[in-house]
Amino acid sequence: MDAVRQIPITMSTEQKRRVSQVVSDMGRGLMRFIRVRVSSESEAEDVMQDVWQQFVTTLDAGAIEQVGAWLYTVARNKIIDRYRKPRMASLEAMAADAESETAFDFADFFLRDDVTPRTEHLRSQFWEKLHAALADLPEEQRQVFVWHELEALSFQDISELTGENMNTLITRKRYAVLHLRKRLEPLRDEFRSLKS
Repeated sequence: MDAVRQIPITMSTEQKRRVSQVVSDMGRGLMRFIRVRVSSESEAEDVMQDVWQQFVTTLDAGAIEQVGAWLYTVARNKIIDRYRKPRMASLEAMAADAESETAFDFADFFLRDDVTPRTEHLRSQFWEKLHAALADLPEEQRQVFVWHELEALSFQDISELTGENMNTLITRKRYAVLHLRKRLEPLRDEFRSLKS
C-alpha cells in the first residue's frame, strides 16, 4: 500500500515494520470506512493516502497510543475537511453575491458635494428614519445589519462572533435591507430629485 512507500528513510527498522503491520491489519477496514462516506473510489483513495501520510509523519515524531482509534479519527477528520472546503468556498461566494444584492445603496445621501439646508435636512431625516426602521426589525436582523453595514464586519467575522452559519446571517441581512429600503424609499427619491 502507499503508506509503505511513504516511510521516511530515517525511520528505524522497527518503525518500518510497525507501519507495514498496521497497513496490513487495518488497511481494508479503514478503506471500507472511508469508501462509504465519500462519493467516489478515487476520493476514497485520496483520503486514505492523506491518512497514511499523517500516520507516517506522526509515527516518525513519536508513538501513537491506540493506533486504530487514531486512524479512524484522522480519516473522519479528513473526510469532514473535504466536505467543508467546497461548502466554505460556496458560502464565501454566496456572501459576495449577497454583498452586491443587499448592499445598502444610500451612499448617495452622503457622497454629494453640495451642502444646502435641504440636503442637510434630508441627511438628518435619513438618520432619524434609519434608526426608527432599525428599531422595527427583529433583533437578529438588526444586529447583523448594524455589524455588517455600519461597523464593517465581514459575514465571516459575524459568524465567528455569534456562532451562526454564514447562510443564516446573509438571509437575515437581506431581510433587513429589504425592510429598510422600503421604509427609506421616499427619502431616496427626494435625494434623487435634487440631482435633476
